[in-house]
Amino acid sequence: MNRIGIIGYGTIGEDVAEAVRAGKAGDASVASVLVRDKRKYVENGRNHPFDFIDDPDTFFLRSHDVVVECAGHEAVRMYGEAALRSGADFMIVSVGALAEDELLRRLVAKAAEAGRKIIVPSAAIGGLDRIAAGSVGPMEEVTLTTRKPPKAWYGTVIERQVDLAGLSEPYLAFEGAARDAAKRFPESVNVSAALSLAGIGFDATKVKVFADPTIEHNTHEIAAQGLFGRIRLEIRNTPSDRNPKTGYIVAMSVVKNIRDRTSPFVIGT
Repeated sequence: MNRIGIIGYGTIGEDVAEAVRAGKAGDASVASVLVRDKRKYVENGRNHPFDFIDDPDTFFLRSHDVVVECAGHEAVRMYGEAALRSGADFMIVSVGALAEDELLRRLVAKAAEAGRKIIVPSAAIGGLDRIAAGSVGPMEEVTLTTRKPPKAWYGTVIERQVDLAGLSEPYLAFEGAARDAAKRFPESVNVSAALSLAGIGFDATKVKVFADPTIEHNTHEIAAQGLFGRIRLEIRNTPSDRNPKTGYIVAMSVVKNIRDRTSPFVIGT
């Protein structure tokens, strides 16, 4: 059985834990969850089949087969090497943190040293298998256009750029390289980082970001071309009721990756 450690118990972390508990991740169980203050969870009367831990050293002494980061870019920086050093694979949801070249190099080096893997699930995006395969040969262009309803941008830099409540038409909030997009929108455009790592890199991947009052779903449009041919893909994700910055598919993608670890049949890697 795969013993799962989760960093963070926000919308994504809780959804992952509940899905594992419901048996949707195959032969797996959540062993422990690292949080800032465990009293918030152990004193609320709910019965959890796993331990909440607020001391990182204690958490990483636990025997985990995979540690899943669900807590933001800073958690990747703070705990990535410790997770790999502890003997676990490290699954990253906040992949935009890897736009920092030095952090990416350190984590890859630590994974190689420890004989473990860094895993980046597809999360909110799709087509990464095709993009990664296409990158084996010459790939000329990869672009991403992300559109989310105004409610998804509250608490981000876009809220300071424009009156989100007053928008009546799509607002172009960003246009540039994926590296800048990942750093500018750490909670909202991690998809640009995943696409960059699968394809032609952070600086060559071009990104547009819109706050769009005409849509209800978080939408990502991918276009790429190269020796493999062309791909155009549109993804419409249902925003989470608890956190419109993300969608239900993110936790689903994590759970699928956990399930694949013990499944005798794997598709869509």
